[in-house]
Amino acid sequence: MTKSIAAPIARHIDCITDPRHHNTRHQLYDILMIALCAIISGADTWTQVEEYGRTKQTWFNEFLELPNGIPSHDTFGRLFAMIEPKAFQTFFTRWVQDLPHSLKGKTVAIDGKTLRRSHDRANGTAAIHMVSAWAAEHNLVLGQLKTDDKSNEITAIPELIKTLALEGAIVTIDAMGCQKKIARTIIEENADYVLQVKNNQPDLHQHIALFFQDPANGPFDSFETVDGEHGRIETRRYYTTDNIDWLQGKHLWEGITSIAMAVRQRDIDGTVSTETAYFISSLQNHTPTIAHAIRNHWGIENGLHWCLDVSFREDHCRVRKDHAPENFGILRHMALNLLKQEKSLKGGIQTKRLKAAWDHKYLLKILNS
Repeated sequence: MTKSIAAPIARHIDCITDPRHHNTRHQLYDILMIALCAIISGADTWTQVEEYGRTKQTWFNEFLELPNGIPSHDTFGRLFAMIEPKAFQTFFTRWVQDLPHSLKGKTVAIDGKTLRRSHDRANGTAAIHMVSAWAAEHNLVLGQLKTDDKSNEITAIPELIKTLALEGAIVTIDAMGCQKKIARTIIEENADYVLQVKNNQPDLHQHIALFFQDPANGPFDSFETVDGEHGRIETRRYYTTDNIDWLQGKHLWEGITSIAMAVRQRDIDGTVSTETAYFISSLQNHTPTIAHAIRNHWGIENGLHWCLDVSFREDHCRVRKDHAPENFGILRHMALNLLKQEKSLKGGIQTKRLKAAWDHKYLLKILNS
């Protein structure tokens, strides 16, 4: 292995300002690569990262400088607690933009998740909340931003959107993100949106719901999907229209072109439940396209959040000092992106992490994904 193997990472390492002014016995790039490889291979703590590095030191010597060997877990912890997260996020975003993918016509789901064990009661620090952008069709985290709490997603989302190259993408956000400023920011970035509407926009929600419920306003364009397995049948019916001249306050929503209703019916062993949701969109009235975006947003729970919880045990991670929880979260996102992009092994993320720990050649394949 040579340094060129990790060229995409090395190319953007200058985005990160090394906060250490003295006692720099270990190079920033070396520390980053050891931590990333360790997390890919199953490490969940700085102690495990150190042990992984020491176990693999002969292998790391092939492509890292390591002037003073493998850093201690305290060194990993101190450095990532000090690194400025915005710089680390810039590094991450530019690295992702180097990966071969196009977002034109693709769904980018934006959603928040709390890192539950990142709170520090001794120092009065609450658990951090991260808002992430997920490219559904590509299985890629595009970027993330920490908020002070869940309510601050509203202010964080426009900031996150501005850091991403979203031209041509379809941005989906749940009801928390149904805000005029967010819609305007998406349009300014030359992207489209599908935003869920709930009671945080009470008038808008009521007007759209009453419109779809009145048969005199139909017929509406429609699209239906049916999925079933293990005694569960899920039917999704989507209805859309561009007949929105009647919509009060329409001029306040930048780019709005259509509205939609999604009815999801679940039949689990004969027990039937129904859920109805409403949306506004800047997309033209093409029901399959809008339906696809809505369905992809619902999939972020399995594609990203569930995977981080189950395969990476994110909710059990006790890394909590200063900036370390946020930066460790970015490292997890890097690892997840690389694992998702590697297609040769037909197995889940946990299987890939195990094989990466066992097989250097497979780990190289992941790093080159």
